[in-house]
Amino acid sequence: MNSTIKITLQPLGKIVEVNQGTPLIDVLHEFGVEFPCGGKGTCGACKVKLLSGNLDVDAMQEKRLQKLKLDNDWRLACFCSALSDITLEISQFEHIILADNSTFDFKPQSGYGIAVDLGTTTVVAQLVNLENGHILDSVSDVNPQAKFGGDLIARIQSCLDGNQEEMQHLIRTKIASMIDSMLKRNRVAVAKIALVGNTVMQHIFCGLNVQPLSFYPFEIKEPGAKAFSAKELSWEIPGAPGITFHTSIGSFVGSDILAGIAATKMAEQEAFSILIDLGTNGEIVVGNREKIVCASTAAGPAFEGAKINQGMRATTGAISSVTHENGLLKSHVIGKVEAKGICGSGLIDIVAILLEQQQIGMFGEINSGEEIIPLTRNISLTQQDIREFQLAKGAIATGVQMLLNQLSISISEVGNVFIAGGFGNFLNIKNVIRTGLIEAEEEKIIKLGNTALIGAKIFLFEDENFTQGILKKTTHLNLEGDGSFQDIYIEKMMLL
Repeated sequence: MNSTIKITLQPLGKIVEVNQGTPLIDVLHEFGVEFPCGGKGTCGACKVKLLSGNLDVDAMQEKRLQKLKLDNDWRLACFCSALSDITLEISQFEHIILADNSTFDFKPQSGYGIAVDLGTTTVVAQLVNLENGHILDSVSDVNPQAKFGGDLIARIQSCLDGNQEEMQHLIRTKIASMIDSMLKRNRVAVAKIALVGNTVMQHIFCGLNVQPLSFYPFEIKEPGAKAFSAKELSWEIPGAPGITFHTSIGSFVGSDILAGIAATKMAEQEAFSILIDLGTNGEIVVGNREKIVCASTAAGPAFEGAKINQGMRATTGAISSVTHENGLLKSHVIGKVEAKGICGSGLIDIVAILLEQQQIGMFGEINSGEEIIPLTRNISLTQQDIREFQLAKGAIATGVQMLLNQLSISISEVGNVFIAGGFGNFLNIKNVIRTGLIEAEEEKIIKLGNTALIGAKIFLFEDENFTQGILKKTTHLNLEGDGSFQDIYIEKMMLL
């Protein structure tokens, strides 16, 4: 049985108990630390300061640290595993990091702000010093609405069944509790709170009618920003902050995607960019400073583990990556524990490997004729799992192609492809390309992690004119209404 050790995280003051030898990436991604370069040690975004204990440095990491001009107290989390009790200062909480790895160019303001990303599955909040952009605290938790269903369709149906008021109470209470926990550790007055989320989350939180989201053409009547006082929400927060749930772009493209556009600087660049959010619902944005088009796709929740036989989110116990070594499949499990299931990144890896080994065909069929493929002693991939992957992959690839067609450009004319989403830290880009999920050159694909949260922090420093500037050049499209959709979708479901 593995012995356990303790990792203390500052400035959060949190202690995490993990199995000895657990990679830091398995621990820190749950606390808002991103790994944009995918563990290559090139970006420095995952740097941590070692306050006590020991983390060995190999020759490769030492070379990277020198290149990044970091002294002996610093480590790159993507290179490190925890072998004994340690205390770390998480550098990710020092600055607001954008797509180009620069600090956010903002106008200092007085007071403190809170950015909230209200996701279907998880909720994340960060406390920001508006004078210098420093992040004082961060907290995340599971969305308590999960008991009403794991996906947006289930949440909408539950609202129609008379549960919207309870769902609203649950999420408002949860966010209030998260904010309270940060303010107990940081006795400051809050000047403003920026919330972002998908359109369904916005409607439930704000008490808007979700019925238009339940039938075609899914036209929402109140997409605009909604302002609240703390009193209206029954939140006890010192400082009487202004609270804004930001504007949704369209029926299933919410303010989380608006925040993602801000985070990538897509609306400011001459070159075209693509933003793909691989969350519970698949949203895609393509554009530049002249024009932006966006859409949601019926990708389903496969990338978050739902509808996969032994699927789960990217948390402890999930197979997050799979490699093929010496003729054998080797699975990495988050938290260095026995595998409980497989998450989206692991699913992508195994499908790519099976394609390379010709164990599955272009239509997704298992060539042996068997219905399952064992991954570990107790985890297997089923034929139906592969079908679910094809449906999700086909929807994303179709969405990208149709938005490119709308702008009359090809993928070769795109400068960067940004990937957002909870499991992005673990994605193997080569395998993403091999499966046809994203048909771009590897060097163009950038993993950004939680772009919604980055954008929400940007909104703390901007006024309504900033978001309106993005919205004026952005068009929301209904892909299923396009006559070419079905043909492209069938083509993109293939595993070539």
